[in-house]
Amino acid sequence: MSTMDAIEAERAVASPADTRPRPTIGLREAVAVIVGVVIGAGIFKAPSLVASLSGGATQMFTLWALGGLMSLIGALCYAELTTTYPHQGGDYHYLHRAFGRSVAFLFGWARFSVITTGSIALLAFVFGDYMQQAVPLTFLPGDWGSTSYAVAVIVGLSALNLRGIRTGTGAQTLLTVTEILGLLVIVGAAALFSDPAPASATAATTSAAPEVAALGMAMVFVLLTYGGWNEAAYISAEMRGGPRKMVLALIAAIVIITALYLLVTWAYWKVLGMEGMAASEAVAADVMQTVFGAPGEKIISVLVAVSALTSINATMIVGARTSYAIGLDWKKLGRLAAWDRERGTPTVAMTVQCVAALALVAVGAALGSGFKAMVEFTAPVFWLFFLLTGLSLFVLRQREPHIPRPFRVPLYPVLPLLFCASCAYMLWSSLSYVYSQSLGGLNAAWIGVAVLACGAVLLLVLRSQQDQ
Repeated sequence: MSTMDAIEAERAVASPADTRPRPTIGLREAVAVIVGVVIGAGIFKAPSLVASLSGGATQMFTLWALGGLMSLIGALCYAELTTTYPHQGGDYHYLHRAFGRSVAFLFGWARFSVITTGSIALLAFVFGDYMQQAVPLTFLPGDWGSTSYAVAVIVGLSALNLRGIRTGTGAQTLLTVTEILGLLVIVGAAALFSDPAPASATAATTSAAPEVAALGMAMVFVLLTYGGWNEAAYISAEMRGGPRKMVLALIAAIVIITALYLLVTWAYWKVLGMEGMAASEAVAADVMQTVFGAPGEKIISVLVAVSALTSINATMIVGARTSYAIGLDWKKLGRLAAWDRERGTPTVAMTVQCVAALALVAVGAALGSGFKAMVEFTAPVFWLFFLLTGLSLFVLRQREPHIPRPFRVPLYPVLPLLFCASCAYMLWSSLSYVYSQSLGGLNAAWIGVAVLACGAVLLLVLRSQQDQ
């Protein structure tokens, strides 16, 4: 019996059958979770940045299509991992099998401390800001309206998901459909109720061809906007219909997301043109204001709030499952592995995640924009572990060649190498950006180092207690 097989056997004994997860998530719900995680507030901001860095419409649309293709390649890599090793830990589990539980724990710590909970807190602030515009809480002073909305949405959605996976995924399906319909409203407004932008505005932003560096930076924004599809890994063990449905969910979600991004970008371009997109600070709001006037801004405020709500709910569903997996591996954190089989949810992990997100909201209320910067400056940590997950595919193929693989990545090793190369590029780009920034007088690169250092200290403490 291999070391990993022994670990899996130990897990099975430690968690009786009536407390382990079971397949409860259908194809529709899985697609809704993936689409909901990916399509956040980015599509309302990133297209203007991409337009400003592109040489013209052809390059711009090519970049968005290429982003979808790269995401599809990554999804095919994850399809092999999720169908070969279905587990609630997702990336944590693959990193554990490939590189050991120390690396996996550092990933789990980073995900809990800032990657997942930080995303929930930031999205909650986005929801609060836009809801405050749409339905202002005028009886509260200063920024308390936005913060109150942020707290309410975290508590409300956590309570919703604690009721059970069916309740959480049911709400996710409804939110995702609403979000898609909202994006199609923008597309329809551009197609039916607006005249094309002047020819001069739809031409290149400059007469010269864009520099390779500019296109590379534009690709960074594109890939960031596509980010999140890998969260499908965390529901792989709970999918009904077996490996085939998991593969179908990943591919269908990427196709839907790519089509929506291309359509929405086309709508922005048709109404504003390249110059208008590049100059816009709020491209979606500008489009809707151009088409519908002042009411258009209200529509966008509600749509962004719904998008944030959709992403928060999906992130909560998948995020708590990493903490659950950590609880399975570390006895001192065993309470995190509590699983309510009737509801199909990791109750303790979900509750701890809620408390941590609320703590970060408190930090964010105190730091203001500094909190957003702090979370963004940890991006290299995310891309580092994303790259390691891609590399784990090669390691596990070599180390465990006899394990049945219901789905194998086509054109192996070419496609996995392309996926790892895109992760490495994003890691380099995020490191370059962070290294050039500062926060509180310190180089921003130290923030990611501090997150990992805290995880390393906690790891040493857990190991020392485990050996006693």
